[in-house]
Amino acid sequence: MGTYRMCGCFTRKFKVIEAGPPPDVKAAFDKYAQGGHQMTPEQLRRFLVEVQGQSGATVADAEAIALQVLQKRHHMAKFRRHALTIDDFCQYLFCEDLNPPIDAEVHHDMTAPLSHYFVFTGHNSYLTGNQLSSDCSDVPIIKALKRGVRVVELDLWPNFSKDDVHVLHGRTLTAPVELNKCLRSIKEHAFSASKYPVIITLEDHLTTKLRAKVAQMVTETFGKMLFCPESECSKEFPSPEDLKYRIIISTKPPKEYLEAQINKDKDKEKEKDSDDDVWGKEPAELAADQEDDKTDSDSYENNQDDEDTDASEPEVNSSRAVGYKSLIAIHAGKPTGGLKKALKVDLDKVRRLSLSEQALEKATMSYGTDVVRFTQKNFLRIYPKGTRFNSSNYKPQIGWMHGAQMIAFNMQGYGRSLWQMHGMFRANGGCGYVKKPDFLMNVDANGHVFDPRAKLAVKKRLRVRVYMGDGWNLDFKKTHFDTYSPPDFYTKVGIAGVPADETMKKTKTKEDNWKPVWDEEFIFPLTVPELALLRVEVHEYDMSEKDDFAGQTCLPVSELKQGIRTVPLFDRKGEKLNFSRLLMRFDFI
Repeated sequence: MGTYRMCGCFTRKFKVIEAGPPPDVKAAFDKYAQGGHQMTPEQLRRFLVEVQGQSGATVADAEAIALQVLQKRHHMAKFRRHALTIDDFCQYLFCEDLNPPIDAEVHHDMTAPLSHYFVFTGHNSYLTGNQLSSDCSDVPIIKALKRGVRVVELDLWPNFSKDDVHVLHGRTLTAPVELNKCLRSIKEHAFSASKYPVIITLEDHLTTKLRAKVAQMVTETFGKMLFCPESECSKEFPSPEDLKYRIIISTKPPKEYLEAQINKDKDKEKEKDSDDDVWGKEPAELAADQEDDKTDSDSYENNQDDEDTDASEPEVNSSRAVGYKSLIAIHAGKPTGGLKKALKVDLDKVRRLSLSEQALEKATMSYGTDVVRFTQKNFLRIYPKGTRFNSSNYKPQIGWMHGAQMIAFNMQGYGRSLWQMHGMFRANGGCGYVKKPDFLMNVDANGHVFDPRAKLAVKKRLRVRVYMGDGWNLDFKKTHFDTYSPPDFYTKVGIAGVPADETMKKTKTKEDNWKPVWDEEFIFPLTVPELALLRVEVHEYDMSEKDDFAGQTCLPVSELKQGIRTVPLFDRKGEKLNFSRLLMRFDFI
């Protein structure tokens, strides 16, 4: 019973009305129970196969489901009957544990090279809030790892006395945290959500001596967990399966190593028309080359994610450089000599290139297929523009469309872009690695790769029916949405993906009801279903003010299980609500 104020003097009470099953659900029960009052395990098995698309379902599976439903509903350990009534059947359909919208297990092929996967990637992973003045801490790193993030970024700077290493956002007011603390927390929590490798990207602003200290810290902290390749030039990177429970370091090679390599590179250039790799020049030259790629950024952005600056001492100590260098499994850098040259694929090595979100947009306008070809072998990391002081994010789809593996996001923020990132990495059991679609990896007989700008035909249509919702009266106070009456909920359903697929639709508003029944259907044509995300948002209509937020989720369309499914909802920050959920149906037509 909910109590609401009326005119300041009176109160009005509303019961939480128990909604009956939607017509489709009742029709399904009547059909498979063959007009009876109970559904047997064999009848439930037929429903699982024919409606839910679970072709391998057995009578034993159906019996297990029936037993769990009866135990949940009646709190008894044993039952003589394993048959379900219509209420039991509805309980099963509305139970996330028994009837989820996507699989919770890893099911992609995990034996391909690491560059064949999209990787759940954080940006400035140590920040607790905004980019300018928030504290640095290991807490957001731990939270990210527990969510399944596989790429953690640490910015390394000398402390005030230049005898230790701090992690902080350079040239800002952010309060530092010790590197050792971050490394220990990564070791403790790296595999709490996923057994697949964690990549630590280091933004290095250190002296030679401090790099040697970092090498010692990293080695002592991770020990045998650390993946150190036998050869610095690898034609193909190992697979996530090969690298389970391993830590991978990715950063630019130190200045001392760059100087040693320049002469070798010059010799190679005489023999062939080789690419001038991003680590093939002096850091000063690299910085000068980068200016051409940063004309649309302010001075603040030019200081961000700068993997090619350092605070090296004048002297060169090659032994220290070698120790640090040997830890780097994925060599990183930024484009020099123009994007066309930076995107050239070197058959003898795998490398990582970093571009800002703006630089990516420019690159895709002129060199879209070159970006796709580059990411078939190498790693491409995209990071937010420097003016996102409030830790907001950008649309990830443009990067995914071009095969970029590491779309670096501010995980401490929130908003629709971050919801979409969460949605993408709910795929493949939430392990943090999602196999790229085949079309991004294929090369045809003429040597052509996928062209993201080409006009594509509709591959399939997704039919979505929004039946009903429940649980808000348990997650929110009775007057959270409306002081004077129960809430007026509506649901928005749409697609995030390539531009041709993006759309958003909404149901009618159901007034004064904590358990709304909409029973509305929507159809979404999809040209690239492999990269499409189903967006779902629930809002409460407010006539005089902005509509209230009541939950959201994003789900990878390629992973949706057909049939009638429970869809759990999440809050603005992506934390799961305890009870609020929707009952929906998914079919591909």
